[in-house]
Amino acid sequence: MSIEPKKKKINLSVEIAGIQFQNPVLTASGTFGYGMEYTDFIDLNLLGGIVVKGLSIKPSHGNSPPRMVETASGMLNAIGLQNIGVEVFINEKLPLLKKFNANIIVNFFGDTQDEYVLAAERLNDITEIAALEMNISCPNVEKGGMTFGTEPKITEELVRKVRKVTSSPLIVKLSPNVTDIVVMAKAAVNGGADALSIINTLLGMAIDIKTRCPMLANVTGGLSGPAIKPVALRMVWQVAKAVDIPIIGIGGIMNAQDALEFIIAGATAVQVGTANFIDPSISVKIIEGIKNYCQKDKIGDIKDLIGTLRS
Repeated sequence: MSIEPKKKKINLSVEIAGIQFQNPVLTASGTFGYGMEYTDFIDLNLLGGIVVKGLSIKPSHGNSPPRMVETASGMLNAIGLQNIGVEVFINEKLPLLKKFNANIIVNFFGDTQDEYVLAAERLNDITEIAALEMNISCPNVEKGGMTFGTEPKITEELVRKVRKVTSSPLIVKLSPNVTDIVVMAKAAVNGGADALSIINTLLGMAIDIKTRCPMLANVTGGLSGPAIKPVALRMVWQVAKAVDIPIIGIGGIMNAQDALEFIIAGATAVQVGTANFIDPSISVKIIEGIKNYCQKDKIGDIKDLIGTLRS
């Protein structure tokens, strides 16, 4: 009788801005609710982190419907950052999340610089929150979203203002809707970012040819899903060569292979977004897939794979 060889334990833990993650797979803001919505599908304890739906200092109803439309290899959304507001999240949602092992990262935004500062101040030093993710790049809100994330000087100024009022690890989420992502990344670093999330959605639109009307009430929205992965991967690779802070790769990650490509390109961790709508348990499957890849290729530590692209 043959005895199957014992599998070597793989270390999937990574560190970002002083935070230890048990594995490099996080869920992306806006695709995973406030976390508890997915407890019927997966064990949240298995995730590296949960990035909650973006929060503003006051609740927001978002944009008018229709707000989502399927596209070739992806989807457009123009939700408009609908959310319950910082206070309701702290008082009602956060207590439910603190029992899980996954790090809780709070995505936040504002229509003005002052609103960013107020939100960051209120979220600062709350024990259950591992880090803040600063959204300066939403393409489907009319006010600050686009300007803050596409002008280097404004980006640096805004990040610096937020940095002054919070001691929490600060992750800045960058927009791909720019001429040079490296310039924006350096501006965020100069402002005091501890890590970068790359990328947010691409600006797009869809038209109903029968009515000749936009399929989104907002006309334009954010394109996500497999269609944007090559763009996101390229931007992660570019930025990884240019800055010395950790990068979280986002954009069209549908399986473990996709996640591994981002890690090889230079991402320390990844966020899974649109795939959650197709398969609510996909994040856990991706973690297992990464582990199996490392086992097969005799990689004992996931950190040995980060930024190993041969070119």
